[in-house]
Amino acid sequence: MLALMMDRPLTLPSILEHAALYHGGREVVTRTVEGPIHRYGYADALARAKQMAKALKALGVQPGDRVATLAWSTHRHFELYFAVTGIGAILHTINPRLHDDQIVWVADHAEDSVLLFDITFSEQVARLAPQMKTVKTVVAMTDAAHAPPGVLAYEDLLAAQTPDFTWPDLDEKSASGLCYTSGTTGNPKGVLYGHRSTVLHALALALPDAFDLSARDVVMPCAQMYHANAWCTPYAAPLVGAKLVLPGRALDGPSIAELIAGEEVTFLLGVPTIWVGVADHLDQTGGQLTSVRTIAIGGSAPTAALIGRVEQRLGGKVRQIWGMTETSPLGVINTALPTHAGESAEATMQRKLKQGRGLWGVELRIVGEDGAELPRDGRSTGALQVRGPWVSSAYFKQDGAAAFTADGWFDTGDIATLDPEGYLRLTDRAKDVIKSGGEWISTLDLEDAACSHPAVAMAAAVGVPHPKWDERPLLLITLRPGQSVDPEEVKAHVGARVAKWWTPDEVRIVDALPLGPTGKVLKRELRDRWNTPAGASGA
Repeated sequence: MLALMMDRPLTLPSILEHAALYHGGREVVTRTVEGPIHRYGYADALARAKQMAKALKALGVQPGDRVATLAWSTHRHFELYFAVTGIGAILHTINPRLHDDQIVWVADHAEDSVLLFDITFSEQVARLAPQMKTVKTVVAMTDAAHAPPGVLAYEDLLAAQTPDFTWPDLDEKSASGLCYTSGTTGNPKGVLYGHRSTVLHALALALPDAFDLSARDVVMPCAQMYHANAWCTPYAAPLVGAKLVLPGRALDGPSIAELIAGEEVTFLLGVPTIWVGVADHLDQTGGQLTSVRTIAIGGSAPTAALIGRVEQRLGGKVRQIWGMTETSPLGVINTALPTHAGESAEATMQRKLKQGRGLWGVELRIVGEDGAELPRDGRSTGALQVRGPWVSSAYFKQDGAAAFTADGWFDTGDIATLDPEGYLRLTDRAKDVIKSGGEWISTLDLEDAACSHPAVAMAAAVGVPHPKWDERPLLLITLRPGQSVDPEEVKAHVGARVAKWWTPDEVRIVDALPLGPTGKVLKRELRDRWNTPAGASGA
């Protein structure tokens, strides 16, 4: 027997319609690429999104077409999140930090028909757009006064249309967004999001034990809108009526701190490198932020030292998360249980160093080398696999990818444990794990130990060849501004905090660590550069 309930599709335009109706004056604030701060309400955003939807249809965009953006987190990009998806087309957010060849490759692979870009990428687009085989139309996301010659201007296209537009009926299972992985090994892989999966993800993300969002919040995603839908916050914020602050291209410490203070931001999210910059700025200026309630940190694991600095300087509490482009991206989030009330400060920090607990919608399992599921005892280490309604089931145009198991799980490539309370603890990426004498060494634990030293800003541990043990850890560190330290002192500091045989054979101080398109340290590049036996001189 079927239920007697209305069957209304879960589609993305319904989110902005709701925000405009019930939170029409709640602001969307942008630090624009042209310079000034722009602000308007959700009702204004809906009207402009409808105008742009009509403009795209006038350009010939059809349902299923891919529409690409090369853009920062701005109000115009926010409008496209609904304008493109609302007409049944697919928004392909291209990561501008990819190599030029990869940008052209993903545009060709996606078969993009239209490319919209922020003017900071004008030279790049002028160089690359002619190489894109299927792109027919190029639009600068600005007004005519700022648009480069020879391309259409976003504001002109929008002004030519009226907001009297009715969204077409869409199948909730139809594709809405396309995001490619960062392509650190081989060509990037496309993850094709859907209306239903994204709406469900936004709903789950706003729950109290997830991001805990409401109309009383001011949300500022410092994960850019070109990466996994800015962790879905441009959909979750209007869903609950929260004020949304978009930082544009300026993710330096002073710019972020200024926006947080000026807009009274309560909820922040981003990768660890963002918060290192903000904390450094506040250290140097003696500043203190007072509005922040929660800082969600993901992308790579924060160290205990960083968590402590962020909570002290920004004033809110850190909630670590784990996820991937393939999980839309939220997979787990670190929130406390009632049983943790009254725990010691040390116990709290040890819990916060875990990536988090699974939330409804994402199932987790750990499997051994034989494929058998391992116990949730907090000790058994194996490959992390996930499944759920917002987890990818295949890569775009790559149905047979090895990452997807025969019984319907996605193999993340992470090595992890699950404990009896459901907390996930990553120990490494499968490709980054150091195997010494047949035993695994956790690079994350080494890096956390190194960053607990007061002079160390960032750390990266990589395995280098060893004639006896196959691999031994080499620890590369950068220092905080104005700090100096003897590498042997850091080595001893780490050695006192990890198993003796984990202690790095060598610590080296470097000026900077190479970062990938999403802010993660490029360990493959480090291994290539330092691929010499431990103790020998590197390149």
